[in-house]
Amino acid sequence: MALSYKKDLDKYKDLDEDEILNKLSAEELKQLETALEEMDPENALLPAGLRQKDQTVKKDTGPFDRESLLKYLEKEAIEYKDREDIVPFTGEKKGKVFVPKQKPIETCKEEVTTLDPELEEALSSATDTELCDLAAILGVHTLVTSNQTYDGTGTKEGYNNVIKGEKMNPVFDEPPNPTNVEETLQRIKNNDSSLTEVNLNNIKNIPIPTLKDLAKAMEKNTHIKKFSLAATRSNDPIAVAFSEMLRENKTLRSLNLESNFITGAGMQALVDALRDNDTLTEIKIDNQRQQLGTTVEMEIAKMLEANNSIIKFGYHFTQQGPRSRAAAAITKNNDLVRRKRVEGDL
Repeated sequence: MALSYKKDLDKYKDLDEDEILNKLSAEELKQLETALEEMDPENALLPAGLRQKDQTVKKDTGPFDRESLLKYLEKEAIEYKDREDIVPFTGEKKGKVFVPKQKPIETCKEEVTTLDPELEEALSSATDTELCDLAAILGVHTLVTSNQTYDGTGTKEGYNNVIKGEKMNPVFDEPPNPTNVEETLQRIKNNDSSLTEVNLNNIKNIPIPTLKDLAKAMEKNTHIKKFSLAATRSNDPIAVAFSEMLRENKTLRSLNLESNFITGAGMQALVDALRDNDTLTEIKIDNQRQQLGTTVEMEIAKMLEANNSIIKFGYHFTQQGPRSRAAAAITKNNDLVRRKRVEGDL
């Protein structure tokens, strides 16, 4: 049976489908399209819009309009008739009204302490010194006010006022730094002999070019001994500028760059410059925004071992190895200064 069926299909292999379709009329094509759609409506290879014919009869509403859709939904919700209640609501309250239980208020009764007549007579006739000694023995001597001493010099009035507040000393905010940056820069450029210390701490609005100009002017200055630039938002370019200054300046004794934004790269430039500087005795670089890292800390320790002039170094090492080497180097430098002072060279 199967073989005869295949033989019947062989005669359709050479048919020209396009020729047959061209001979069909418009009505026959419409019927063929309908038949195909009904025969294969779930063909996943066809787009969703081509799997069945368009059966809509109303006109196209156009593009999506949110406001029109909301109005339509609101209108439908208003016109929708609610389901009638089987039992109509009359407002009648059924059951008992809930009344919360009131808990009885507990009254605090003061406990009256009674003593033996002999103890009461002894306490009433005791002096202030004896009462202080008794309080110390019982461990309640802290009840004595700060105005009364342990030897009982306080008056009886002080015992009636056991808790006595002491006057607090007000702590005011630190005033802003009054230093005029532009005027200070000009005095540094002019090598003013009366200017021996520059303090720009906590001035956070100094422009980067101005800080670089300060470092450049310090290269030729011969009178400033101490320069403080803490908490000024200085970054790596400023550190590089001051490292170049340290190679030229032979007068500066103290440099403070704490609480800034200097990273390991900027600190490495300062360390390289300090290897060639033999006049700076104090430098502070602690509390930067980022940790410097083990490599930079090891370079700092090596620099301190090679430098014989730095006797004060402000930085908190995070690694034990560099910390120990730096501490030994600072101790060695202080010992050299002490020897020179004893020998009379200083």
